[in-house]
Amino acid sequence: MDLANTLEILIIVLVCIIFVLLVAYVLILFKNKKEENASRRITSDGSGHQKTSTGLSNLAIKQFMEFDEVKDSMIVRKNRTQFVMVIKCKGVNYDLMSEEEKVAVEAGFVQFLNILRYPVQLYVQTTSLNLKDIISGYSERLKAMQMEIQKIESDMQDAKQKGNTRLYNRLGYEKRRKENTLEYTADISDYISKLSLNQNVLQQKSYIVISYYASEIGNIQNISKDEIDNLCFSELYTRAQTIIHALSSSGVTGKVLDSEELAELLYAAYNRDESEVIQLSKALDAEYDALYSTGKDVLEKRKAAINEKIEKEAIDLATESITKADEKIRNQQRIMEKAMEIVGEYKDQMSDSLYEETINEISNSKNEKEKSQENTNVKTPVRRGRPKTQV
Repeated sequence: MDLANTLEILIIVLVCIIFVLLVAYVLILFKNKKEENASRRITSDGSGHQKTSTGLSNLAIKQFMEFDEVKDSMIVRKNRTQFVMVIKCKGVNYDLMSEEEKVAVEAGFVQFLNILRYPVQLYVQTTSLNLKDIISGYSERLKAMQMEIQKIESDMQDAKQKGNTRLYNRLGYEKRRKENTLEYTADISDYISKLSLNQNVLQQKSYIVISYYASEIGNIQNISKDEIDNLCFSELYTRAQTIIHALSSSGVTGKVLDSEELAELLYAAYNRDESEVIQLSKALDAEYDALYSTGKDVLEKRKAAINEKIEKEAIDLATESITKADEKIRNQQRIMEKAMEIVGEYKDQMSDSLYEETINEISNSKNEKEKSQENTNVKTPVRRGRPKTQV
């Protein structure tokens, strides 16, 4: 009897303990849920900046980032005191070149370094090549080729029914050519698909970063923000075009990144892992931020205006130089003719040998001037070796 009472008491105690534990577990879950909801709640402070439940405003969070915004193909930094423009470069295969081509590339690169009058930065970014877009592109081409082959087969049937043997043979040749191209495209698509499954293909991109500070404009206290942005953009775009033209002498092509490409570059730099899974270009292609279509981009108009201004100034400079050179050549020709005329007047008072020597001297003087003028137009040879220009 005592044993039964003892077991009953133990069972009651165990049931109470289990009940208390369940109540405590429910209370902990409810508390965690409440804290999670509070952390997501956003309030606003008196300054107009949004503030989280932890007390950190969005402005304080932005201070951890190295840029303020991306605007008009520029990265705005340091509270609108620095503006950055990026040039994407496509290089050349230096190892496969001959010695003469290597010397030309080195001379062109040294020439690019010598024209720099402002600091630049070289940036290299290695990312995984997005093979899905390439595969989808090949798939679309395969479908288009299949439709073309079906159309050719339909035309062949019509030509056979009409008895047009010449057209039938020509369409048959065109069909075989299309089928061979289709087979080749399918093999490439299959190869790239297998390649994307086995490993990640890395792609290395090179960039040149150009900076311009608002303080270089001068006194900006009486200038609005929009005017500062326009001035900085014009200066940066002019510098970028100068660098692109200088790099072209060494076989390197360049392109100024627009705002979308700059955002993608920064996204890949800040999100190394996520950029391979979640691509910014896909979100932008979905046009989630587009409400309506507008006319021509204002930025493109400004670029076109700057290019037109540069081309006009270049044409004016070339025209002025040609005019001066032509006038100089004509003056030299007149001087030579006048000298010949003077010597001819005194021919009777001179011996034949002296007259011929004088004529030869005038001719030699003319040739020497022409040679000296040609030598000034020839570029000075560049010394091989590492340039000392600081970048």
